[in-house]
Amino acid sequence: MTLRQIRYTRHLKNVLKAGKTVELKERNSPLAHIVPVRKPAAEKDWPDFEARLKRIFGDRVLNVVDEFIADRNRW
Repeated sequence: MTLRQIRYTRHLKNVLKAGKTVELKERNSPLAHIVPVRKPAAEKDWPDFEARLKRIFGDRVLNVVDEFIADRNRW
């Protein structure tokens, strides 16, 4: 597209919505590239951390803070 053609924004928007890159020219020399914005990738599902925790530790209750405080007094 030339600078004169860029006035017709409707055509420019349609080209960008189609996912095509537009090269902007001035007197037949490249001036810039107008690149469409990428759509964000689909969100990935998080793994089931609770099921993983239960599989590793079973029904045990881990009192990490209490054990940390008990270890501090040993030093």
